[in-house]
Amino acid sequence: MKIFKVQMVVITAFTLIGLSGCGTSKNHLLKVNDSQVKMRSIQTRAFDTTNKTKMLRTVISTLQDLGFVMDQADEVLGTVSATKLDKKFSKNSLQITVTVRRRGETQLLVRASLQYGKKSVENPAIYQDFFTALAKSMFLTAHMI
Repeated sequence: MKIFKVQMVVITAFTLIGLSGCGTSKNHLLKVNDSQVKMRSIQTRAFDTTNKTKMLRTVISTLQDLGFVMDQADEVLGTVSATKLDKKFSKNSLQITVTVRRRGETQLLVRASLQYGKKSVENPAIYQDFFTALAKSMFLTAHMI
């Protein structure tokens, strides 16, 4: 009987410790700062079209024109992932993930996320170059949001 009580005390102690740790991490997950909002606005453009399939195909061809090699494409999810190897440093590569989703009845949102090595790319000019090339391929004007 004493062993059962000791086991219950240990289980209760671990449960309380575990629950107290979860409460603090939840607050950090929900925080959004201004730099994240600014990055999202740099990474996202709206296009006046509703043809998701054509947009995904154009994203793929634009990335190939920019020297990327396709890793994965999923029409249902609306995502394309690609990699561009750095010729100077074989260990690092530029990786991009592009997501296409509907925005209202007349637009598609295209969001590009770039990583060099394991670090997120924050240079707005790189994103602007991608969206300029994509807009030229689509013959449409991209709208900043």
